[in-house]
Amino acid sequence: MDELSFENIVNAHYEPLYRFALSLVRNETDAGDLVQQTFYRWAMKGDQLRDKSKVKSWLFTTLHREFLGQRRHADKFPKVEISTDDGHELAAEAPSPEKQLDGASVMSALQKLDETYRAPLALFYLEEHSYRDIAEILEIPIGTVMSRISRGKELLRKIVLEKDAP
Repeated sequence: MDELSFENIVNAHYEPLYRFALSLVRNETDAGDLVQQTFYRWAMKGDQLRDKSKVKSWLFTTLHREFLGQRRHADKFPKVEISTDDGHELAAEAPSPEKQLDGASVMSALQKLDETYRAPLALFYLEEHSYRDIAEILEIPIGTVMSRISRGKELLRKIVLEKDAP
């Protein structure tokens, strides 16, 4: 069976991509949409990838680009919340499930970090990418990756300690 078939690629990379997307957007629905858009892009353009050993890196880079594009769009066109006659808000979101899981305080603290630090930390610790892979995915120098991970860990530590302080 072809290792690079669409089905095999989705099966191999869906969960890590979803976790990364969830760490970026903090919402299950939006994370699922980002992953779906990433696989759509792969279906349309994946055959253009020359080095097939770079599929994972290509997928993560594409997902991150999609996220940045959506964020730019959201900045230009803010979400409008509409209240219905009975007082319900149509744009309201349910609480994020990662806050209910074991390790909730760390995930909650991670979500409080700016995306500048959250993305490299999530790729390094949750998805176990190398510094080099993270640099390629985020399209930043490797030194910047190391700096952001270091600063992000310190900020994360402060957030967790503040929460635990009496």
